[in-house]
Amino acid sequence: MTYFYKAVASDGRPRNGTLTASTEKSVVAELRRQGLTPVYVGLQASPGFQWTLPGLSGVRRRDILFLTQELSTLLNSGIPLDRALSIASELTERRQFRAVVLDVLRLIKGGKSFADALAAYPDHFSELYINMVRAGEASGSLGLIFTRLAEFERTRDELRNYIISSLIYPALLALVGLGSILVLLNFVVPRFAAVFEDGRMKMPLPTKILLETSRYVQAYGWIAALAAVAAGVALYTYIRTRPGRLRWDRFRLGVPLLGEALRKAETARFARAMGTLVANSVPLVQSIAIAGATLHNRMIAGSLDIVAQGVKRGEGIAAPLKRAGQFPPLAGHLLSVGEETGKLDEMFHRMADIYENDTRVSIRRFTSLFEPMVILAMGLMVGAMILSILLAITSINEVAV
Repeated sequence: MTYFYKAVASDGRPRNGTLTASTEKSVVAELRRQGLTPVYVGLQASPGFQWTLPGLSGVRRRDILFLTQELSTLLNSGIPLDRALSIASELTERRQFRAVVLDVLRLIKGGKSFADALAAYPDHFSELYINMVRAGEASGSLGLIFTRLAEFERTRDELRNYIISSLIYPALLALVGLGSILVLLNFVVPRFAAVFEDGRMKMPLPTKILLETSRYVQAYGWIAALAAVAAGVALYTYIRTRPGRLRWDRFRLGVPLLGEALRKAETARFARAMGTLVANSVPLVQSIAIAGATLHNRMIAGSLDIVAQGVKRGEGIAAPLKRAGQFPPLAGHLLSVGEETGKLDEMFHRMADIYENDTRVSIRRFTSLFEPMVILAMGLMVGAMILSILLAITSINEVAV
């Protein structure tokens, strides 16, 4: 396999390229043999190897992931923070994000803490990220903190990419099928209809319905398209309001199969964030608030208020989580065990592993049903159109005889 790598030479200069090896460990060993300190090794190119669109949130997340991995490696190698940030800025080849890293370095040299410097860029660094760094500075264990942050960012990125890649094919399938039907109605059927314009023969009912549908699509299709765009814009605007977002998130959770997958994905995201925070001695109530901010579904995030109130009353976290009613039943039982054994952080991580795997299974189940349903629906529509045309051709032959 060909692996991409980024490394730092003994003189502090960055090196990058590719190596062919059987495993990542072999690449790391080879780089160290060459006197290089590996910063990133992977099958997927880091931001410097790939073409990106500036400003996209997905690109920023990937930038954060690679920066976290780089800082984890450098800090655990004993390199001071300012030097590590300077090296990371050189390794960051996307100009916009390099400017962010350099400004963070400038703020640190100006006397600010690392966490406060990161807080100057809330669009790039989440509240969880900043609080983890703050905890690491207070305990003097920034290297360990960045190792945990790198794992957190990596698992979150992998799950997000899996969900997106799994839904791309069904979405493209539906789009291509709809496009094919529109092409048939706008270009193929009208040419076929010209055969009947001068004739006086009676058309079969399915053919007549097909021709009328084609005429309506040609005459009013642009109005329908504009109406669809206007409806989409209106829905997007409404969803951006607080009541609209709550209703939209409630609707998504109620969609068969997909809602189950979304709930499990949010549970995994919450558990991974909580495990990372609790392991670094962030207070439980504060951890719940920070982890809730990482959730995408406002219905589930809103239910965490009940959990936080229960924790404040001394009820622990398991019982209030069950009472909130938005998380799968197993989550509450796992946390009960974690509270009894005093290993709540480990149980949160275990819970995240379970629900990340369950999310993948639910997404596979959804796509395995959705794809054939789309194919069947498109096949029935296209088949009905072809049958209507064949009926008309058959009637022409009968008239000719």
